[in-house]
Amino acid sequence: MSDEDRHFESKADAGASKTFPQQAGTVRKNGHIVIKGRPCKVVEVSTSKTGKHGHAKCHFIGIDIFSGKKVEDIVPSSHNCDIPHVNRTDYQLIDISEDGFVSLLTESGNTKDDLRLPTDDALLTQIKTGFAEGKDLIVTVMSAMGEEQICALKDIGPK
Repeated sequence: MSDEDRHFESKADAGASKTFPQQAGTVRKNGHIVIKGRPCKVVEVSTSKTGKHGHAKCHFIGIDIFSGKKVEDIVPSSHNCDIPHVNRTDYQLIDISEDGFVSLLTESGNTKDDLRLPTDDALLTQIKTGFAEGKDLIVTVMSAMGEEQICALKDIGPK
């Protein structure tokens, strides 16, 4: 069998993990944590004392960074929990299409056309009115665990 006969059909990425492990006792308020498979921002952490079964427990209350839903989890403080890699990137808004997608300009000069308008009504109206007025808008895109969403808007003046 020669080298030309081998074809691998793989849909895998480069292998970079979407999360990293961290001891539950070291996760703090305003940090991020994966609860029920969703990336969340920690809004409250409380730690209970060790009971007769040995482990101190951390009670996390988080808000899903994409949907805004409140979720809770209890993890032994000595155990590892998943922490998502959360990135924020600024892009310049070029266009809003009829079907609800935005066209964004990256720093390298390419366009990014795979993002929908945000579901948050206040942010959505800010983006639409600012774009209709012809302002130069910079949108902040938050990405974690393979998901991306517009989370903030900056006005840098008229075009």
